[in-house]
Amino acid sequence: MQDWKDLLTESRHPESRDLDTLDTAAAVDLLLEEDRRGLEAAQRHRDEIAQAATWVTETLKGDGDVVFAGAGTSGRLGVLEAAECPPTFGSDPARIRAVIAGGEEAVFRAQEGAEDRADKGAEAVQDLGRGDLLIALSASSVTPFARGALDAARANGARTVLLTCADGQALGNAADLVIALATGPEILTGSTRLKAGSATKAALNAITTSAMIGLGKIYENLMVDLRPGSAKLRDRAVRIIGSAAQQPPERAAELYGASGQEIKTAIVMSRLGVDAETARKHLQGANGHVRQALENVS
Repeated sequence: MQDWKDLLTESRHPESRDLDTLDTAAAVDLLLEEDRRGLEAAQRHRDEIAQAATWVTETLKGDGDVVFAGAGTSGRLGVLEAAECPPTFGSDPARIRAVIAGGEEAVFRAQEGAEDRADKGAEAVQDLGRGDLLIALSASSVTPFARGALDAARANGARTVLLTCADGQALGNAADLVIALATGPEILTGSTRLKAGSATKAALNAITTSAMIGLGKIYENLMVDLRPGSAKLRDRAVRIIGSAAQQPPERAAELYGASGQEIKTAIVMSRLGVDAETARKHLQGANGHVRQALENVS
């Protein structure tokens, strides 16, 4: 296993050595300004982030699984991203999932020492193989749990991505794709839940959302595959139909019911003037892409 050294994230920030003397407003201003810098760092790596998104699309189209793996804040961000995909995009929870050092308990309470177990990282992803994708998350790049997961996934033939906030100069062979955001030191030394966490979350948002475009789960700027598991989301589903189909709320609700609560089907029904079965056939012929389903008959 490669001995990766820590790069920058644990260093002391030169602008916050008097943090303990600042009043609350000044401390907040400093923290938010540093978060902005973290987002700018993510923006500088948009090409690598886009590559990761393409791999997510390819993996899911090919019936593979996407797994996020990490420890501490990084692991929790992976859990959050995986948890948000099913309600937002209607994805299968088994196809996009997360593993975190220390298991489920670590999501709610820190499990000190769990991140030091490379063997547990390997064990957590032992079911991954050719056609699957592992996205390892490690702010400093050196977390043994994440390294163990990367090594095991690669050995089994899975594609691998390392998303880190360290400098990438010494990480070229750490994964098939290394996204090294190089966010630098934190205002509170070593607390990578701050700027590094914000940059990591932004990158994950971009990866999953962009990937779902390629899977036909977004039409215009609407979540047309969302899973309406609550009253709020059912109301959103009706509003999405109304907006995409240019129908009033009452008609949108009727379409929602007639479509079997399938947003994309309801949109195609309204826009093409067809029944639900015909709308589904149009969508099937367009691989689930609403725009293509509409344009194929125009």
